[in-house]
Amino acid sequence: MSDPINLKEMPDQAQVIFKCNGKPVGKMRNELTVDMVSPLKETFELATDEGSFHGGDATAPPPLALFIASITGCIMTQIRAFSKRMKIQVEDLNVETKVTWNWKKVENIYETSPKKLEMNIYIDSSESLEKVKALVQASKKGCFIEQTLSQKNTINHKLKIEDKWLDI
Repeated sequence: MSDPINLKEMPDQAQVIFKCNGKPVGKMRNELTVDMVSPLKETFELATDEGSFHGGDATAPPPLALFIASITGCIMTQIRAFSKRMKIQVEDLNVETKVTWNWKKVENIYETSPKKLEMNIYIDSSESLEKVKALVQASKKGCFIEQTLSQKNTINHKLKIEDKWLDI
């Protein structure tokens, strides 16, 4: 557990950097060490596994479960944190997220593509609708995952062969 950080102690701008190192263990289980390296230092141990479809033992959530949990948790965190900073009273909060992907069999593998991501946000608050909407809008802008997914991204892959890194 990390010590609380006061927002006033943080710089006006910073790069938030996470790194993850994954190692395969068991049939399909992956053990992951996630490090926040900037602007704070924190480490988290996570795991993923697959069920029988991919030959796993389902000893941990599959990556897609962590994905939907991450975006749901991200917006919830921002709503709860920003409600305090914006002085907007929230009595209760519930977020239901649904992600739909297209799946297409291609020979003995498959390809996927995103189809839809929906988030239903329920906020119980005595505040005005305008304030609650402003809270959600601010939270959307503060959610790292939502901001990443809402724009075109380039993901660079490199493969190490012997002592050389090749762009894939």
